[in-house]
Amino acid sequence: MVLFSDLFWAYLVAITLLTMTPGVDTLLVMRNAGRGGLRDGCVTSVGISGGLFIHATLSALGISLLLVETAWAFSALKWAGACYLVWLGIGSLRLALRRGGEPSVQAVTVARRSVPLVTSFREGLLSNVLNPKTALFYMALLPQFVDPAGNAFQQSLMLAGVHFLLAMLWQCGLAWVVVSFRSLGANARLKRVLNGLTGGFFVAMGAKLAST
Repeated sequence: MVLFSDLFWAYLVAITLLTMTPGVDTLLVMRNAGRGGLRDGCVTSVGISGGLFIHATLSALGISLLLVETAWAFSALKWAGACYLVWLGIGSLRLALRRGGEPSVQAVTVARRSVPLVTSFREGLLSNVLNPKTALFYMALLPQFVDPAGNAFQQSLMLAGVHFLLAMLWQCGLAWVVVSFRSLGANARLKRVLNGLTGGFFVAMGAKLAST
């Protein structure tokens, strides 16, 4: 088995570096933590990390390879991911353009509670599942750390579980930092600027993905 073998430690290093590299998932967790608090950010992380098991399953079954080799299917996944990123970006830009005075503590609390947990989970899950780069990563990298003498499917799920734990720790930590920053009293203008930057990044990433 790959557990605690040289393959496992090599995977642990690689997956830790990948997890800590800033990207769409990281920015989505930070945006949602700023939108609805720590719970919103952590539930978003659960959705993102849960998507890893889907990619691991598809990789173990060989579907990811089939998807990559089939041009129309990969293009469909790419365009779906690009459209979703643009949709997320437009939502952030709308928040950035929204005018109004500094909200009260009570208003902020109500706004945070108004975000359904299923929305946070769905945003995270779709962000991960519709990301063709994640599919490529799991198709190309994950098999390199699977012991051919063992059960490939079980090992793939186990490795995805390790990635799940690391991603949850890192992303929930980032969500906590964002919430702590908000508690310092960031003003409405700064929040609009951050939403504008986030929205612009999502739209740019969607456009880049569509044109790749």
